[in-house]
Amino acid sequence: MNKATKGWINGFLGVLIFSGSLPATRLAVADFDPLFLTVCRAAIAGVLAGALLLLFKQKRPVRSDIFPLLVVAFGVVIGFPLLTALALQYVTSAHAIIFIGLLPLSTAIFGVLRGGERHRPAFWIFSAIGSFLVTGFALIHGGESSPIGDAFMLASIIVCGLGYAEGARLSHRLGNWQVISWALVLSLPLMIPLSFYLTPGSWKDIGHPALFSLAYVSLFSMLIGFVFWYRGLAQGGIAAVGQLQLLQPFFGLLLASLILHEKVGWLLVAVNIVVVLCVVAARRFAKEQVVPIKNEIEQN
Repeated sequence: MNKATKGWINGFLGVLIFSGSLPATRLAVADFDPLFLTVCRAAIAGVLAGALLLLFKQKRPVRSDIFPLLVVAFGVVIGFPLLTALALQYVTSAHAIIFIGLLPLSTAIFGVLRGGERHRPAFWIFSAIGSFLVTGFALIHGGESSPIGDAFMLASIIVCGLGYAEGARLSHRLGNWQVISWALVLSLPLMIPLSFYLTPGSWKDIGHPALFSLAYVSLFSMLIGFVFWYRGLAQGGIAAVGQLQLLQPFFGLLLASLILHEKVGWLLVAVNIVVVLCVVAARRFAKEQVVPIKNEIEQN
């Protein structure tokens, strides 16, 4: 099995895990404050990540790695979880999931800016068409849409794409699971105090679905999923493997329908299908970077 194939397999496993994030977050914010949910999930995952780093005696990042790790923490430890939790107070998870269709484009853009990847013009044309379909649907689908919720989701996609691309760059130097682990550990001095400060005054009204959802987003969405995802991005290329994110809306919609009993209309499904076709076409015209990411990192 070649490296690229391994990258696609690892990336697919990461997407499967991430697909449950928005439905789980939707269940969690029913009983938890979004800010508490964000810091608590990061604190739990950070403690576990720190234990793993100590157990396997991983070397500490060098000084030049600290700022990129903080960028990863800003994008995927704090930014994406907080912004999606805020968005899910205004929109359903089924509606929010469609914004995941923008993640491949966001990741690819930051792959160019931060990873040095280059693609043919046709790649950007099809990617842009898919993005316009997603944003256009979100704007005109009035029943389930919310300007505030949609704005939070768009912001979450931007910071998440940045965190994905930056983490993929660091994976070549630090390792796959080590990147998200160090990012989580660096966030602990802020996350642990905030978790205690924002802890609900009473837990008796917190239902089991919210507690199970907190456990899922802490263990799987915040840590385990990134082990596979960053490995896949590093092995198969940021933009190439990043296209797998277009499968996430379908898995997420299925979960939203089965677990949350949210209505998934035919128009929502149709938009997702068209967006996937656009990104498949974009992938055909994707051209991998000229300068390997690893060499670029080693030069810094």
